[in-house]
Amino acid sequence: MAILLRFWPGGINPTALFVCSALGIIPVAGWIGRATEALAARVGEGLGGLLNATFGNAAELIIASIALSKGLTSVVKASLTGSIIGNVLLVLGLSILFGGTKYKEQRFNGTAARTSAISLSLAAIGLIIPTVFHLTAHASPGGWSPLVEQKLSLAIAVVLFVTYFCVLGFSLRTHKHLFQGAEEHEDKGRQWSRGKAITILLISTAFVAVLSEFLVGSIENVRDSVGLTEVFVGVIVVAIVGNAAEHSTAIVMAMKNKMDLSVGIAIGSSLQIALFVAPVLIFLSYLFGRPMDLEFTVPEVLAVVASVYILFQISEDGETNWIEGVQLLSVYVILGILFFYLPEPQHVRP
Repeated sequence: MAILLRFWPGGINPTALFVCSALGIIPVAGWIGRATEALAARVGEGLGGLLNATFGNAAELIIASIALSKGLTSVVKASLTGSIIGNVLLVLGLSILFGGTKYKEQRFNGTAARTSAISLSLAAIGLIIPTVFHLTAHASPGGWSPLVEQKLSLAIAVVLFVTYFCVLGFSLRTHKHLFQGAEEHEDKGRQWSRGKAITILLISTAFVAVLSEFLVGSIENVRDSVGLTEVFVGVIVVAIVGNAAEHSTAIVMAMKNKMDLSVGIAIGSSLQIALFVAPVLIFLSYLFGRPMDLEFTVPEVLAVVASVYILFQISEDGETNWIEGVQLLSVYVILGILFFYLPEPQHVRP
């Protein structure tokens, strides 16, 4: 439908194209995930874990890269924030809620969850520092410039990128026993061959790239016609679309009482966004000739801090019940209302 709308002679309806492209990305992103898992199962544990971690957020990375190439940096940065809070609040919240409707209490590996939560808090600090720098230096005459902010963000991106591979080494090699529960997969049934997995991975990636171009290309028209801000589109819409495949997997695992896997998906995906996707986008922005910084709006910073804080509270005792899922979802809805009514930020450069 998205392809027909895009190339139908006589013009297109941007809103319909936006909706169809968003819905079309969801199952195709699921194919990327399944092909990656099938491929990972055939190349060994270490390389397989690296493949899963790297391609776990392929859809978000492709969408953000295309938006970045078109100069929509507000959407890109908002989608990073939205993916982090979406995985922690929406994905985990829905998983705990639906799992809690079948099981009175569900348990998970608290040690692994706390370790991942600490890593996520460190990543959040790295994403918050440029905003703190901007607010502080901007108040000092002659103490701020866009170039300095870009250099600061690039340096932090390098640190986050290196940290990402340290976390991979910790979880996949030196302390993999802590994450064994979170790495279990349900019975895979008939596993795809390596050739089939590679073929589907390539085709799915190409489809996501095409649909993402349609999606990003219609954002500005949809923003004007529907009245949504770029920040809301990035934080809520793009983040949900890019993570939808993982959302469904985490919920299904929770309903099968596999909370280790469900919690691992939710927290692990946020970690990948903060430690891998964000730095890669910073590096790509220089290749596109549009250097991006990691300066976020104050509401985005507060949303990330609140999400990480709540994650610590939830993961502390290693068990969940349905009311905790409702509480996480309540915070997500409140933040969604905030971003819906938040006016478009005006970046005034001295």
